[in-house]
Amino acid sequence: MYTPKLYREEDRVKIIEFLRQNEFATVATYDGEKPIASHLLVEVFEDGEKLFINGHMSRANPLWKTIEMNSEVLVIFQGPHTYISPTWYNHVNVPTWNYQAAHVYGKPRIVEDYDEAYQILKRLTDRHEAASHYKLETLPQGFVEKEIKGIVAFQIEVTRIEANYKLSQNRNDEDYQNIIAKLEEREDEMSRGVADAMRKQR
Repeated sequence: MYTPKLYREEDRVKIIEFLRQNEFATVATYDGEKPIASHLLVEVFEDGEKLFINGHMSRANPLWKTIEMNSEVLVIFQGPHTYISPTWYNHVNVPTWNYQAAHVYGKPRIVEDYDEAYQILKRLTDRHEAASHYKLETLPQGFVEKEIKGIVAFQIEVTRIEANYKLSQNRNDEDYQNIIAKLEEREDEMSRGVADAMRKQR
């Protein structure tokens, strides 16, 4: 990913927090002829010093057949992004787009063990259903086994991360604060998200 030094994020703690806040990611592989990708809910999982991305997809999704064909796959995490008007500066300039994105590369494998696949799904369900009574262990065992047969779980051991946060770092304080104020006047979630990220950045 093209990442100018000014916009490069290298703080591991901040990056992992960003990944976890944007876990509906794009998993990209190569099928031998062309790149292919799917948009999937994943889990960013730390085990000691190692970082993993766990996920699953429908067995009908052809992407899973390419997972182990690739020694390295790419997972793209997209944060808030929005248009920045040149009228918000105190000088003549051009329009631009602010955004946060991270490209995560890693070694993939298909999870064939039932118990391991179950645990991947259980952690995901427990987190997203923390406020409810819905638990995998309380569902009929036959139902769970049938559903797990219908998916393919995978794990990616992360080898490198490129994080690019283009948040008007090249602007002076006056323009920077004015951009935040203008974004907060908008009602859409993306603009508010970029404004919040800019406040945290500077």
